[in-house]
Amino acid sequence: MRRTGQFRITILGGETGFACAPGERVLVAMEQVGLRCIPVGCRGGGCGLCRVRACEGNYRTGRMSAAHITEQDEASNHALACQLYPLSDLVLQCARK
Repeated sequence: MRRTGQFRITILGGETGFACAPGERVLVAMEQVGLRCIPVGCRGGGCGLCRVRACEGNYRTGRMSAAHITEQDEASNHALACQLYPLSDLVLQCARK
């Protein structure tokens, strides 16, 4: 269920989308509703398991390991879902290196 002020997160080819509050990490919001459409690892930006590509929408990121997300990756809208904070509705695609 989506509340006012929350953003809709849709995963291409995945399960039903979910809501994410401003300032909340996408991976945390997904886990809170019991979905498993993005792989979960360390939850701290260091393992790279939850790598996604933003196909639509705006976001900001927290600190991510440069071993898993390079400047070139960031320029092509790749991020780690554990450090991804929506600024609008997002459409994401799980991405492997």
